Amino acid sequence: MPALIFDCDGVLADTERNGHLPAFNATFAEFGIPVHWSDADYAVKVLIGGGKERMASLLTPEFVAANGLPADAEGQREMLAAWHKRKTAIYTELVESGALPARPGVARLVAEAAAAGWQLAVASTSAEPAVRAVLEHAVGADAARFLVFAGDIVAHKKPAPDIYLLALRELGIGADQAVVVEDSGNGAQAALAAGLRTLVTVSGYTADEDFTGASLVVSSLGDEQEPARVLADPLGLAPGELITLATVEEILEQPTPPTEEQK
Repeated sequence: MPALIFDCDGVLADTERNGHLPAFNATFAEFGIPVHWSDADYAVKVLIGGGKERMASLLTPEFVAANGLPADAEGQREMLAAWHKRKTAIYTELVESGALPARPGVARLVAEAAAAGWQLAVASTSAEPAVRAVLEHAVGADAARFLVFAGDIVAHKKPAPDIYLLALRELGIGADQAVVVEDSGNGAQAALAAGLRTLVTVSGYTADEDFTGASLVVSSLGDEQEPARVLADPLGLAPGELITLATVEEILEQPTPPTEEQK
């Protein structure tokens, strides 16, 4: 049975700018950390896979000393875990408030795939409670059909392929039986490294990233209010203004486009 595997942030909802960034900043304020990431700052931080890892990027020796933070590895792990737990709670509250609407076409495509008997999954570096909150608000009742692979369940986060290799094992399928929907260069690299065909729907911070090897790059999955715009179509699929399951099936039937190294 084929599978459609979604990333979460930037794919199910445009969560980074309106969800994760304010949640990080609120957390720093609560813990008395003199940091407030601007939109430009966060455009760099999103290149780091994982929330704890983004927070850990602050912990230079100079920052640690200036702010009286733990200098030992175990103390920093405990501190980061506490920061991230609170950040996840703030973020989840934002999601549950309805502040982060689903991206265009997500619920429609999920419903099509579910009706056709496809397996559905999410593979994300974000914490599982946050992923499930976004998923439930993005697709409604169909969320119950999803397997969720999230957070620290693999040793290496995207752009490493670990999370996608785990998803394939748990779904019981090979790479030729699944299509991934991603929004970032790191995510696309992870999927491609796992041998997966990749559909990219760019999001707020990712439009200028390198998606070489992706089967199709679009502005969104598309709906009546916001039709999809094709940004790269190396397979010549020529989809319409709505990315449908028929488009996904075409992607699955075609080989993965070559990367720059393979050309």
